[in-house]
Amino acid sequence: MATIEQDALGEAMKAKSFKYKGISFEKRYTSPEVIDAIEHMEIRDNDVFLVTYPKSGTVWTQQILSLILNEGHRNGTEQITNIERAPAIEYNIHNVDFKSRPSPRLFSSHLPYYLMPKDLRFKTGKVVYVCRNPKDALVSYYHFFKMNPNIKCTVTWEAFLDLFIKGKVLCGSWFDHVRGWYTHKEDFNILIVKYEEMKKDLRFNVQKICKFLDITLNDKATDIVVERATFKNMKDDPLANYTFLPNDMYDKSKGVFLRKGIVGDWKNLMTVAQNEMFDKVYKEKMGDLPMKITWELNEETAS
Repeated sequence: MATIEQDALGEAMKAKSFKYKGISFEKRYTSPEVIDAIEHMEIRDNDVFLVTYPKSGTVWTQQILSLILNEGHRNGTEQITNIERAPAIEYNIHNVDFKSRPSPRLFSSHLPYYLMPKDLRFKTGKVVYVCRNPKDALVSYYHFFKMNPNIKCTVTWEAFLDLFIKGKVLCGSWFDHVRGWYTHKEDFNILIVKYEEMKKDLRFNVQKICKFLDITLNDKATDIVVERATFKNMKDDPLANYTFLPNDMYDKSKGVFLRKGIVGDWKNLMTVAQNEMFDKVYKEKMGDLPMKITWELNEETAS
């Protein structure tokens, strides 16, 4: 039975969003026409698309890819924010002219597989898909959502958990998003990377991404990418930490864009009953897939 808080949050989100083919989008920054046009976006062979469900390592991987693809970003000669280096195709808030961008172009997206540019199905362009365990993605999304000044109601943990489980949040269901990309991976030129694996061994995964992109970095350049892509350094990097966004987009008095970046933070918020309920839902929705999810990680042993 829905609570008053769940009903209020659900109604507030409905008022500020629109649905397109089953997915909710924020009205302030996009439109059905924009989403519809993405299908016909012209793709170049060396385009790179970073795709994630929200709060699954998007900003982190933007930094990694920006450092790999742009020498000027590595050596500090170019003062370009990562949101400009990797604009979201569905939320182009800085009105970047995609067609005039030099190759290789880097884009970001939270779209499900079926709303991406259709030419990607011809293995044109490359997709780096980052998956994070859903409990940590949920907790991070909850803290992030509370920073949205457009939602004029109390955002309780219990209410947000319920909407997340039901897929009634912006970008839809984590379960549908991950299942869709995983089961259609053969349709794309795609590399699936796990957030937790990057936490375990960042250097190895940087090298794996470089190999996928057919880019060779020497040891020194690789060291720079790894060093500048650590969570601590990113949090202090004004080009990467999203502190440049105005308060009418995200209320910085209520939190920070880059919060903890750890594995297993869900244990600090979920009750035993909530965790058991979530495990049941996960098994029902994802149990038939040969996916291994890492729910906890000893951060002291991770590089």
